[in-house]
Amino acid sequence: INLRDVFESLTYPGFLKLVARNWKTGIGEIWRSLSKAAFVKALQQLVPEIRAEHLESAPAGVRAQALGLDGKLLDDFVILRHERVINVCNAPSPAATASLNIGLHIAELAVG
Repeated sequence: INLRDVFESLTYPGFLKLVARNWKTGIGEIWRSLSKAAFVKALQQLVPEIRAEHLESAPAGVRAQALGLDGKLLDDFVILRHERVINVCNAPSPAATASLNIGLHIAELAVG
């Protein structure tokens, strides 16, 4: 863990705004990740027949997504070009299924 990165993330104005707007949801998500019973109870609202024994613990995934200064998630692709460098700053889901088109677009930027 890079403490400088953690500090910069936690003090980023967009993150602070996101947390201020969504803290209750965040607490609930953390609670459901720590408590299988709470997770099952929430899941039963969608699939009433589900039981704890139907589920198997697994590590959580991380979905990287760019966050604006206003605290809103950037829902679109962000590709920035500066001199001879092209940065893909945000490629939200379904980036994997769009990867060939993204690659073509980046190649066009590089060539032209």
